[in-house]
Amino acid sequence: MKALYAQQNSPGEEMTFVFQERENLPPSRAHDVKVQVRACALSRVDTQLLAEIKLKKELVPVGREVSGVVLEVGSKVTFFQPDDEVVGILPLDSEESGVCEVVLVHEHYLAHKPQKLCWAEAAGTLRDGLRAYTALHYLAPVSPGTSVLVLDGASPFGTIAIQLAQHRGAKVISTAHSLEDKQYLERLRPAGGVRQPLVARVIDVSHGKIDVAESCLEETGGLGVDIVLDNGVRLYSAEDEPASRCQLLPHKHDIITLLGVGGRWITTERNLQLDPPDSHSLFLKGATVSFLNEEVWNLSNVQQGKYLAILEDIMDKLSSGIFRPQLDEPIPLYEAKVSMEIVQKNQARKRQVIQF
Repeated sequence: MKALYAQQNSPGEEMTFVFQERENLPPSRAHDVKVQVRACALSRVDTQLLAEIKLKKELVPVGREVSGVVLEVGSKVTFFQPDDEVVGILPLDSEESGVCEVVLVHEHYLAHKPQKLCWAEAAGTLRDGLRAYTALHYLAPVSPGTSVLVLDGASPFGTIAIQLAQHRGAKVISTAHSLEDKQYLERLRPAGGVRQPLVARVIDVSHGKIDVAESCLEETGGLGVDIVLDNGVRLYSAEDEPASRCQLLPHKHDIITLLGVGGRWITTERNLQLDPPDSHSLFLKGATVSFLNEEVWNLSNVQQGKYLAILEDIMDKLSSGIFRPQLDEPIPLYEAKVSMEIVQKNQARKRQVIQF
């Protein structure tokens, strides 16, 4: 039985991916569930985070979002039984690779999968759904009439965030990184045959000629946006940043400018630096900055009930057609290494899912 792992010999060196033969699974514990994996979504291995929480090791398991069928359950497992269809995200400290035919998972990391959902969709929506819920339900709750700016809305995460925000009654604005992304966003419609587009305004930033802050202020009648959900921002002036980054990402000053009174900025930029004038502008608006790190749900068990409720709700929304993920065609196991290399380099525009 083969499993996929990531290997990095020295810091800064490009990560390589290798299949390792597994003789047997480790002994199962009382709360473990043995799952036959049917699909596994691929996401980047965050080596910096692993090093910071002292989980860096020679071989890092790859593929954490899985869907599959329960084969066996431990003696104290209460939520599942053999033949149940389940989904889950393997914790950061797991020794298991999701790109493997069978995995052992603690029952508190699993949720039931509706039978009518296909395996690839279920696995491929988990992480983006969790990020969207963390951002738009816990960090900045969306309510009817709220204006939300989703940067890079055609990304897998951006697509789910737009769908969740619109479902909650928000007015959604989004940026597009290419003409293809712009057309995709303009075609997005809610489930149920409603003709109204999901995105009220699509801002094409691919040519670097459009001012995002100006466009957002124009769309909101000068009031500014209530919630901003970024996919990275520029911290420095144009001459200090790579050309591609300058063209597609807004500057932090633009984000602060377009925020409305009491606005909330949810950022994925872990090294965000705010100068005193930036902080003063946020103070005058009564605005807040929150950092989006969906791994906190698995790093602490304090809010395990809320975490499992999110997973269940993601499956419900996927089942009812509210969530329609950006997935590539399912990938066979023998192409997993190549696909993971693309994902690790941030070159995949659609979610990559391995199907068994």
